[in-house]
Amino acid sequence: MLWAPPTCAAQPERPVNTTGAAAKAHSGPAARRGSEGNAPTLAAMSLGALDLHLLGEGRHQRLWETLGAHVLDTGGARFAVWAPNARWVGVAGDWNDWDATRTVLQPAGVSGVWVGTDDRVQHGDCYKFAVRGFDNVLRLKADPMARRTEVPPSNASVVEAPSPYQWADDEWMHTRAGRVGDSNPLRIYEVHLGSWQSGRTYADVAGVLADHVQHLGFTHVEFLPLAEHPFGGSWGYQVSGYYAPTARFGSPDELRAMIDELHRRGIGVILDWVPAHFPKDDWSLARFDGTALYEHEDPRRGEHPDWGTHVFNFGRNEVRNFLVANALYWMEEFHIDGLRVDAVASMLYLDYSRNDGEWVPNKYGGREHLEAIELLGEVTTVCHELHPGTLVIAEESTSWPGVTHGTEQGGLGFTHKWNMG
Repeated sequence: MLWAPPTCAAQPERPVNTTGAAAKAHSGPAARRGSEGNAPTLAAMSLGALDLHLLGEGRHQRLWETLGAHVLDTGGARFAVWAPNARWVGVAGDWNDWDATRTVLQPAGVSGVWVGTDDRVQHGDCYKFAVRGFDNVLRLKADPMARRTEVPPSNASVVEAPSPYQWADDEWMHTRAGRVGDSNPLRIYEVHLGSWQSGRTYADVAGVLADHVQHLGFTHVEFLPLAEHPFGGSWGYQVSGYYAPTARFGSPDELRAMIDELHRRGIGVILDWVPAHFPKDDWSLARFDGTALYEHEDPRRGEHPDWGTHVFNFGRNEVRNFLVANALYWMEEFHIDGLRVDAVASMLYLDYSRNDGEWVPNKYGGREHLEAIELLGEVTTVCHELHPGTLVIAEESTSWPGVTHGTEQGGLGFTHKWNMG
């Protein structure tokens, strides 16, 4: 078996030390490499002015290549995180004894992005951002753009080098657009990987699942969310790592190999995607820089009453960019053939599950969530434009008009809508 869980050095039991002393002694990777190394360096210029401009406008379609942790060809890694209201940001990790004062980031102009490099960092090192927020509270945060994580319930991010995986599904990718349509109805097998073959990995399941689905005559597999989430006993709909496949079942490349195998067997792959809301865990997105950053600051728009979660601030450029780029990320990096967008109805209506007085009307006095509508239209549009033949399916439980009409016709642009009775 290729996969082994990333092993992190001991993390501090309380927020990371910012006085200069190591947070906690250990015998992990930092001890092997020595605790000195070169001082972190400012790397704002390496991001590029265009990257920062596109981020500010909410139009950076390959955001995962700019923010997060990136292994450098010259050694070490560059870190970049969006935290516009932070007073100070460092990185605590295996290479610096979890002492964030040894890897301090600097603001990249007025972009709200903090950036820096450290040449001691290696692929596989665990880390978190130490963010002193606008409220002067120091928080240890997982990387919102992490492409790999520890195996839950541990929650550190893991430095991931560019994938060397060589795809073998060229034929599928070139012909998939012709495999869907009125003359080729979808037959979808829905799978919660954690319970379908309990205790097995992406690698273990790949061939067995392909055999099973082929035998039953399905055209596609739809996976319940595979993005990282805190509670393994759940179905995965409270996502904490939008850019990281859950480490419970293996490495990102093992997930790629599973999808590759399904494609080679003529089976499409749909992923449940959750842009409506996110959990309130204090190490994740919530109040990331001491303010309501990813969530809306008004609880009448930023709290979900049914699920006890935060609702994304769909009107903020950088948040919208985070979500649109995430949809593209799964299609680009994992060859996903479609997204089933969860809880669309909860996004469309400002009064969803709210009583009178518990919601705020839009600028026209209506109940339609205009910013969420705009986001959904942008997601469907860019997916169709950049990845022709992919599916974008709405789990929409009301009679909202035009769900599958094109955005140029005033619709949402989905290819399909779930039949929910």
